[in-house]
Parts: sequence; C-alpha cells; structure tokens
Amino acid sequence: MKISKSFKIITFIFIGFLFVNNPLTYAELPNNLVIHDKPKKITSVTFKDINLQDVDLSKNKGKIMVLNFWATWCVPCKKEMPSLEKLAQNLPQVDVYPINMEPPNKLRVRDWLQDIGVVSLNTYFDPKLDLAKKFKLIGMPTTILLDKNGNEFGRIMGEFDFNEKNFLKFLKSKANL
Repeated sequence: MKISKSFKIITFIFIGFLFVNNPLTYAELPNNLVIHDKPKKITSVTFKDINLQDVDLSKNKGKIMVLNFWATWCVPCKKEMPSLEKLAQNLPQVDVYPINMEPPNKLRVRDWLQDIGVVSLNTYFDPKLDLAKKFKLIGMPTTILLDKNGNEFGRIMGEFDFNEKNFLKFLKSKANL
C-alpha cells in the first residue's frame, strides 16, 4: 500500500504541532513564567532576615519555596507585592521569601510595605547581591521557584499576579496539594 505524499506531510505537521503545543505542558500559564524541563541544581541559598541574621534554605527542604527579588524603587514590584502576600496567606504549604535587593534599611522597607497595604510578609535582604549573581538576575521583579529538593524548577521575570488561578493550580500540583 502506497502512502500519499500529502498524507505524509499532514501527518508530519500534526506530529510537529503536538510537540510544539503539547497538551500536557503548562500552556495556560502566563508568558513570563518559565518552567524548566529539568530542575536546575542549586547548591546553597543563603540571605539575611530582617535582623540581618543568616537564613539558609538548605534547612527548609521539603516545601516549595518562592523567592521574590524586589526593590522599593521598582514600580512593577509595588504592583505585584499584594498578590505575593495573598499567596503566602492562602497557601501556607509554600514558603514565600520576598528578598529586597537594596542595602538593608528596615524602616524604609517597613514604610514602603505599609504604604502599599502589605503587612504580613516577612522581609529578607541580599546585601551583597550574592543571590543576584547566583541566579543571574537581569531585572526586577524576578521570582525563582524552588522545588522540595531546593532546585530551581521555574522562574518568573517581571510583574506577576501570584493569585492567577492557573498558576495556583500549577503550584498546588507541584506541592502535591
């Protein structure tokens, strides 16, 4: 039986379409969310808490972690921060770490957060910008998503609604909720 050339072409296009638009991928997620095919190995993640004490995330493995890098001068950071607070409140099984990328100033950060109505998020600092270098940040806000083993499985570049229903569904599936 001879298969026509047009049938072969249509079959090839269909198979290609499936690879590009795989229904099992997270195509419904926002465009600025990048999900890695394989998690990127992260050796250690250390930063400072509000009192400038070390926070070592290697001790927090077993939970999904959201590291949000922001600054008080960053307008998109200001817009997304309330939704980040809601994520932390509504999904306590996920650890949220808003990390300020400016020289530590507790009062400026506290006042900035109060001005935008964010009152329940803990604040963290990366005073030497070690994490900015480690994660090769190219702008703010940037959010790094870490799996239960502490490896980067995704990244969000730019302003984001952390309460977007498809993102929450995706995050819950990663956290096995």
